[in-house]
Amino acid sequence: MSAALASVPAHFQTFLAFDFGLKRTGVAVGNRLTKTATPQPTLVAEGDRRFDLVAQRLQAWAPDALVVGVPFHPDGAAHENTARARKFARQLNGRFGLLVFEVDERYSTTEAHAEGAKDADAASACIILEQFLRSLP
Repeated sequence: MSAALASVPAHFQTFLAFDFGLKRTGVAVGNRLTKTATPQPTLVAEGDRRFDLVAQRLQAWAPDALVVGVPFHPDGAAHENTARARKFARQLNGRFGLLVFEVDERYSTTEAHAEGAKDADAASACIILEQFLRSLP
C-alpha cells in the first residue's frame, strides 16, 4: 500500500529507493537529514530472486520506509510500466511490511544519462530518492 507524502512520520530518517525495471532495478539509500542519496548496486533479477536481493538490502540498511519511482508519459498519463511499478510497490509493502511511497519519476533516466551516469538505473534511483527527500519538511 502506497502512502501519501504528507504521512511521512518525522522519525522516519532512512529510506531505500527503487527505480523498477523488468530486468534491472536501480537502488539508492538516503536520509532525511542530509536530503541526499547514494547509489547502490543495481539488482539484476526478476521475480522472487529480485525480492531475495531486496531482502538483503533491507537487512543491510534497515530503512524506515521505501520509495518507488512510478513512470508516466510526459502528459501525465499512465502506461504499462506505471502499473508494473505500482504492483512492485504493493509487493514490497506486502512482503516486507514497510511503508512504500511512490514518486513520479518522469525523466529520471534521461537525467541520469545526461549526467553521464555509469549505472543509469542506480542514478535514477538516487534522483527519485532525492526528489522525495526534498519534498519532506
